[in-house]
Amino acid sequence: MRSRYSAYVTGNSDYLLATWHPDTRPQALSLDDAPGQRTQWLGLDVKRHRVTGADTAEVEFVARYRIGGGSAVRMQEHSRFVRQDGRWYYLDALA
Repeated sequence: MRSRYSAYVTGNSDYLLATWHPDTRPQALSLDDAPGQRTQWLGLDVKRHRVTGADTAEVEFVARYRIGGGSAVRMQEHSRFVRQDGRWYYLDALA
């Protein structure tokens, strides 16, 4: 989870795609900001993580960011991860 947040901060879309489960991974991912709309990541707070099976887990987190000169935004997500061949992959977010 933290490594994926770091990839968003550094704009490393290749890493995000490589750690996204193939069943739910988009074909492409652009992290390019629109002119004057630079995304500034402000922090990550992992609220809870839970092992749900031998190769599955869930993580609840809050990420904060600001776009351009706007107000800070708080994004809360409950993500699911699955382990395959010893590696963890982001699967999806629960509603």
